[in-house]
Amino acid sequence: MTQHSIIAQQPESTVVAEYRPVEGRERGHQTEAQLEAAFIAQLREQGYEYLPVKDEAALVDNLRRQLDRLNGCRLTDDEWHRFFSSLVANPNDGPVEKTRTLQTDHVKTLATSDGGFRNLKLIDKENIHRNALQVINQYATADGTHPNRYDVTILVNGLPMVHVELKRRGVDLKEAFNQIERYQRESFWAGSGLFEYVQLFVISNGTLTKYYSNTTRAAHVRQSRQLKARGKTASTGSYEFTSCWADERNTPIRDLVDFTATFFARHTLLALLTRFCVFTADDELLVMRPYQIAATERILQRIRIASNDRRRLGTVAAGGYVWHTTGSGKTLTSFKTAQLASRMDEVDKVLFVVDRKDLDYQTMREYDRFEPGAADSNADTATLQRQLADPQCRIIITTIQKLSRFVARNRTHPVYDAHVVMIFDECHRSQFNEMHEAIARAFRRYHMFGFTGTPIFAANASAAGLPNLKTTAQAFGDRLHSYTIVNAIADGNVLPFRIDYVKTTRQRDAVDDKAVWGIDTEAALLAPERIEGVVRYLLDHFDQKTKRTSSYKLHDRRVTGFNSILATASIPAAVRYYTELQRQLAARPADQRLKVAMIYSYAPNGGALDPDGAMGEESPDATDSLDATAREALDRAIADYNALFHTAFDTSGERFQGYYKDLSRRMKERDLDLLIVVNMFLTGFDAKTLNTLWVDKNLRMHGLLQAFSRTNRKLDSVKTFGNIVCFRNLEEATNESLALFGDEQAGVVVLLRPFADYYDGYDAADGRHHAGYAEIVARLQADFPVGQPVVGEQRQRDFVRLFGDLLRAVNILQCFDDFKGRQLLSERDMQDYQSLYLDLYHKRPRRDKENINDDLVFEIELVKQVEVGIDYILALIALHHDGHSLDAEVRLAIGRAVDSSLELRNKKDLIEDFVNALTPADTDVEAVWHDYIRRRMQDELRALVADEGLRPDATGRFVAAALRDGSVRENGTDLADLLPPMSRFDRGRAAKKERVLARLRDFFDRYADLGVSLT
Repeated sequence: MTQHSIIAQQPESTVVAEYRPVEGRERGHQTEAQLEAAFIAQLREQGYEYLPVKDEAALVDNLRRQLDRLNGCRLTDDEWHRFFSSLVANPNDGPVEKTRTLQTDHVKTLATSDGGFRNLKLIDKENIHRNALQVINQYATADGTHPNRYDVTILVNGLPMVHVELKRRGVDLKEAFNQIERYQRESFWAGSGLFEYVQLFVISNGTLTKYYSNTTRAAHVRQSRQLKARGKTASTGSYEFTSCWADERNTPIRDLVDFTATFFARHTLLALLTRFCVFTADDELLVMRPYQIAATERILQRIRIASNDRRRLGTVAAGGYVWHTTGSGKTLTSFKTAQLASRMDEVDKVLFVVDRKDLDYQTMREYDRFEPGAADSNADTATLQRQLADPQCRIIITTIQKLSRFVARNRTHPVYDAHVVMIFDECHRSQFNEMHEAIARAFRRYHMFGFTGTPIFAANASAAGLPNLKTTAQAFGDRLHSYTIVNAIADGNVLPFRIDYVKTTRQRDAVDDKAVWGIDTEAALLAPERIEGVVRYLLDHFDQKTKRTSSYKLHDRRVTGFNSILATASIPAAVRYYTELQRQLAARPADQRLKVAMIYSYAPNGGALDPDGAMGEESPDATDSLDATAREALDRAIADYNALFHTAFDTSGERFQGYYKDLSRRMKERDLDLLIVVNMFLTGFDAKTLNTLWVDKNLRMHGLLQAFSRTNRKLDSVKTFGNIVCFRNLEEATNESLALFGDEQAGVVVLLRPFADYYDGYDAADGRHHAGYAEIVARLQADFPVGQPVVGEQRQRDFVRLFGDLLRAVNILQCFDDFKGRQLLSERDMQDYQSLYLDLYHKRPRRDKENINDDLVFEIELVKQVEVGIDYILALIALHHDGHSLDAEVRLAIGRAVDSSLELRNKKDLIEDFVNALTPADTDVEAVWHDYIRRRMQDELRALVADEGLRPDATGRFVAAALRDGSVRENGTDLADLLPPMSRFDRGRAAKKERVLARLRDFFDRYADLGVSLT
């Protein structure tokens, strides 16, 4: 009998290899209560214990029993009280502190009654199946700001760690998301605050199911609370960042029955909670997506197998590569892979290897965000050598250049015999060279893994270079997992592209279009009249493409519109574009000026496209090799940048590297409008605020997709696609690239549909009809005529949904040139509809399920795009006041504009009183407005101080700081300093503080956007 020895035992997979939907399920009508009951029944079948826990007392009793069981002890009443009150339910800890506890500090030390100490686990991360999974439903809380009843909660060792909010089939999934937001505002923190331990949220309407982390929800709530009543909504951290579950083949698992069978499988859920979350230095909980988990587990499996097979170790058979499209989170995947691999007993070290520029300016920041100080080895080669010799240093992050230098200088070293895992982030073609080969020769017991968004196949391989390192597979081994751009767009993890092809040359009518497009002689492409025409088109369409009328929250400030990159074919082309842009901008009004910058460096081939489609490498420290003309032009552009931002950069050494870093930061923070490049920033650069790429260079294969993908990072509901404006005919090259990196039908998913589909509507492949703009407007005018009241709950709901459809349609169509002049609603009708929409938004009750309620989805973020501001109102007043004609019609127009603005509605009385107080002697309307607002601010603040008995000076400083900083500071001692003297034990103190804070927020919301200081 033949005997077989086990090479490696593979633990249970977290992501199922292939999932087939459950057959024979119920197809009849299902109420929300029936959906919940079926969900709980399925969980019980999968090994969850059901508990009839409905209140906090029962929840805490169960928690005590479960923690005793987990830790094999029985705490005394005194021990439990001290443990619970100080280490589990400390009133000073919020959701961030509790998340940090579960993710990084889950073992607590308790002083026992007999004078000793005991380590108590809240969750077992080593043996995950020792953790108890229980399910409760309809848990009621009455001690928040409002009573609430939650749908379904999963308890892990008695702690609420996963909350599930359900809606009946057919209801918009966003309603469940909004309802969880309301719970967080009103009651998750109530009582002992145990629901702040929730790590993951799941929302489902039966048909669609998604999940997300607690900080996705917390970020949304925090921004919403800060910005409510100002017409400004959360940007990142909102519904757009919820995730779908899938199998290893990236097939989405959306139905709740199928989702429960996979996501809520005991091993999968516990692995997610204990292994596949990352709590960052920014206090964000990042939960990995299924394709990220699948890739990580494939790599760990390959390490286990190859570690026990000497024939594989130290060859490409011990490694492999992961193809995850640009923008899908490769850095998080590779970081978690490195972290888990470093914990394997058989592994001595994990080397995370990147290209020099990627580490210096992108990956190092990301790794430091995950684990502060992780990228210290980037300092110099000596630091790398010291870390390689240190057995306690398990994860080392370095550049391929430093590792190559180490190998060249150290022919022998103990690390070469160590068991080493090498992970190459963005394993692009620049790594397929002698450095790669030298590293592979030096190390003997290694696994080499590569991550890439655009692999090198035979079809796009270069003719140059080493013959054994032409493709990604030759350099790294088998493909272990794929997640293409088609998968990412279908899942909503990145945005599709909208491509415009703008013809920039004129020829006789008889000349074939393709011949005209194909012109690539330098003389024709750099002709002054062509450059002038391209720049004129860019400036004329800049506001439209980058949505300059839209504002959104970015970090802690408001910004307007998105920014863009102009990709040019050569350094002379970049210089000519920069010069022409400055010339044309100088002739435009001040409100049309743009902040423009330019960057390039020396490239051996002048930045030209390689035959295989790769862009020529520009080194951030190669400016010394530029010719005198190119360097002088770059220094002039940097001088303009210095004048704009008060910096002191130039093209010399470290100062140019500083310019590169500062430019990168300002692009991400939306401080720049337009960046002109040759090749820099077209690969590996991520800026969520970037939405448009203007292309005047030839692109192919992976170079094309890399460049296009700078624009399609998700940000908010306003940014719906990446704009590509081509001044060359790249249509064939685009189709070729998408076919290689997606599939033959990739264009259907990756590219936005034609204008006519969004304007007139279309039937999808699944048979569903998607109403177009014209259909929506026709229904709106027929069912809800302008000026007619909308009576009845159902009609109000129908109107909210229909007008939301209109806002979404307009949001897409605004970027099409064809939409200009084809709007079917007048500006006045749009204002009237929007006023009604905002009335319903503001009047929605909080809890009355029989009326338009807090969970109905309002597209408030999209309202901002067509909203008027105070400058518009003042201009309207000044225009008619100069002619002494503020008659009833003008006042009506002003009132209509104010009513249609979410930002101005809480200022309506200020505007009306100002208009009524104007006299013919008030010639400078804006100056009079500022004086008037300052007086009103001071009067209202004095009244607030008197009503609440606050300290006047401290309150004035507090409000002035809030207006200056753009937010009300809710933490720290500043708020306490302005309250009247009260005992800390006074039960009314907390209520007083909350009431004062609410009034100060209202005051801030009323005056913050008016640009007037308190004094």
